[in-house]
Amino acid sequence: MKFLLPIAYLTLCVCSKEACKNPKSSRSDNADVGCFKGRLEVKGGCMNYTIGMISKNFDTSMVVAKWTDEATGKSYTNVFALKSRCNFPDTIKEGDEFYFKIDSTTVQNCPVCLMYYPVPPKGLSIKVLPGPCQ
Repeated sequence: MKFLLPIAYLTLCVCSKEACKNPKSSRSDNADVGCFKGRLEVKGGCMNYTIGMISKNFDTSMVVAKWTDEATGKSYTNVFALKSRCNFPDTIKEGDEFYFKIDSTTVQNCPVCLMYYPVPPKGLSIKVLPGPCQ
């Protein structure tokens, strides 16, 4: 039984010897694949939130390259609308930076008011992480 753990480890480690010794050496700006750093740019009413992408390596088709908040006239780059309103922490304030993963699997079934506040035309469902990407 004691021999199964080392064998399982060797079988599952499909990376090169150097990457297995130092896994962080082969990572990019986003330490985990799909792990990003963002900032809550606009905290509009009824959770009409705009989030800016701070991470450097991401699929630019996920965000709006340049967007202007029609309510304030302020412009933002690389932003998206928050689609996962039910699980976004209320402790995050406008201007706060945080880490997140894209999570389109979680069902969003919570009441949200219908007040309008402008958001970018592209939106993402995300899961906020408790700390930096590992």
